[in-house]
Amino acid sequence: MLTELHRNPAPPVARDTPPTLADAVDSLGGAGGVANVIMQLAWPEVGWGVRESRVDTGNVYKRPLKRARTTFQYLAVAALGTDDDKRRYAEEVHRIHSRVFSTPESPVRYSANDPKLQMWVAACLYVGFEDVYEWLHGPMTDADRESFYASAPTLGTTLQVRPEQWPATRADFDEYWAEGKTRIRFDEPVREHLVGLTELRMLPQPTTALFGRVNKWMTTGFLHREFRDELGLPWNPRDQRRFERFLAVTARLNALLPWPVRTITYRVLLLDLRWRIRTGRGLM
Repeated sequence: MLTELHRNPAPPVARDTPPTLADAVDSLGGAGGVANVIMQLAWPEVGWGVRESRVDTGNVYKRPLKRARTTFQYLAVAALGTDDDKRRYAEEVHRIHSRVFSTPESPVRYSANDPKLQMWVAACLYVGFEDVYEWLHGPMTDADRESFYASAPTLGTTLQVRPEQWPATRADFDEYWAEGKTRIRFDEPVREHLVGLTELRMLPQPTTALFGRVNKWMTTGFLHREFRDELGLPWNPRDQRRFERFLAVTARLNALLPWPVRTITYRVLLLDLRWRIRTGRGLM
């Protein structure tokens, strides 16, 4: 079981219909977005690729709202989009990623179009979707987890991960994930970049002053232990108890909302994507 948000998770919940990735599409899931970005950037090649990127239009510190829009729009496309949506977004991702590569001065060699690095990013996205689903709907049985996983390769193939790269079964994914975590490393410039995200330093005042501390605490809670420890973010049993209460309360409140309200962010982003395509505007 990947999910590490609870120390003592509840028993699995039996469901009449096996869940899929689309069932984890929920606007509240964005609360764990920064934590998932940290997990993606935990491989040095990915972290330095973002830290050194010369594509300013995708720089979260220079264009935070645009970066948020493109990130969550990708998730909307991968989980809910049509084949045409996915094809167009994959082409645009490839175009942008082609401009992100290491230089002779870079501490590590990288290319944003490297399928191995894209596979790691996609794996982190999958873990994020699984965490969100179990946070809001309760733990899955093994059979449901396998069904959920079977719907997830699109998280990678929309990033141009080759289908054969995606681990065939959920058990295979566990092995991939365990091996991937042995490569976690945050060099200091990357660490500073990521801690700044947790504190909302990319947003104007007074947003950082008002919400930076609580966002850092919440992000730390959503991080899996290995990433939290490597990044050096403190977390104690009292924090864990408070975080689990936060998860329980928000899940109960979220369940009271109708599906159109819970998914409105992603559905609007899909409409925005199709409007951009129809009017010839850039996707990123």
